[in-house]
Amino acid sequence: MAMHSLGIGELHLTELKAISLFAGAGGMDIGIRKAGFNVLAAIELDKYCCQTLRLATEREKTDTLIIEGDIREVDPEDLCKRLNIEPTQLDLLFGGPPCQAFSASGKKNALKDERGQLLFEIVRFARFMRPKAILLEQVKGLLSAKGEDGERGGVFNLFINELKQMGYVPKWQVCCAADFGVPQIRERVFVVATLGHNGFRFPERTHVPLGKNHNLFGLKPYVTVGEALSGIGEPDKKTAGTTFQSREDGHVDVTPERDRERIAQVPEGSHLAAQTHLGKELRGNLTSKDTTKYLRLSNTRPSNTLRGGEIFFHPTEDRYLTPRECMRLHGYDDSYRLSGPIRSRTGRVKDLDQHRQVANSVPPTLAFVMGDNIRRYIFEQNF
Repeated sequence: MAMHSLGIGELHLTELKAISLFAGAGGMDIGIRKAGFNVLAAIELDKYCCQTLRLATEREKTDTLIIEGDIREVDPEDLCKRLNIEPTQLDLLFGGPPCQAFSASGKKNALKDERGQLLFEIVRFARFMRPKAILLEQVKGLLSAKGEDGERGGVFNLFINELKQMGYVPKWQVCCAADFGVPQIRERVFVVATLGHNGFRFPERTHVPLGKNHNLFGLKPYVTVGEALSGIGEPDKKTAGTTFQSREDGHVDVTPERDRERIAQVPEGSHLAAQTHLGKELRGNLTSKDTTKYLRLSNTRPSNTLRGGEIFFHPTEDRYLTPRECMRLHGYDDSYRLSGPIRSRTGRVKDLDQHRQVANSVPPTLAFVMGDNIRRYIFEQNF
């Protein structure tokens, strides 16, 4: 399914200047670029994500500077010199820092986890660059993460206050990707902060859950997994012992043969823990709370939230989703290519394989609607 079929429009003629922090696989960059911004630079630590970003710049023939390294070691002043821009010329600073420190599925160590502290790198860059607007994407857990004093919501309040002290006026809202045509129930908090005052308006939803009266307001029903995966074709099978994909589009089946028996026991739209008639050999130590582990998606509903540590089962075939199918469920265009390994689902990994690159990224469609409203706001204010 091409990205424009999910509602992303053509690139606007007037390009504004933007810089991407924590760029990942480039999902947010795609949407921001489509909204009319020239992404001057993208900073990312993971080597495979950087390979993906470089592939994108080559394919799109953009001049985005890809900086591979620890963002804490990047000097905003030096970066402006490399880009040949004055700090106040930047229109948008955007990014989605690592979310594990705030995620409900993680340990929620917040500022005790150095990944949680990376949130404030946005503040450091904004303090020097003074962009007209700042866009942050993060898991909902950020809103309730405890600060150093143990206060619930302390981390978020500290972040917001830092922005205010620099003269920014922030707004925030939890948005579901499915509300904007992405075939995935994925809720994330978005913060938009603008200099001086904030008349920014968050985008209105364009889609509603299946079965709701959508025609009255001209809204469309949620895009389903079946619709998103339609026409994708058969995947190649990953052969034992290989690390990288055998085809460029990532439509590769990495399911170990021993897992297929387990997958076959799970009905469409259900999960392994619910199959209480099965023995411990197949169900393991799963409990009734394990509703997203070993989940088989339903063709008639949007996907659950894609996660880095889990890969869902295909709705009807006894295998895991391929990276390309995950990209369909995230709203990537079929022409977009990921770089890096497609790993089987066993063992720990240091760098991001293709499944994790997708799960950690911002759906391009959602990034576009946010970026488009920010672009409109900047032109309305005549900065």
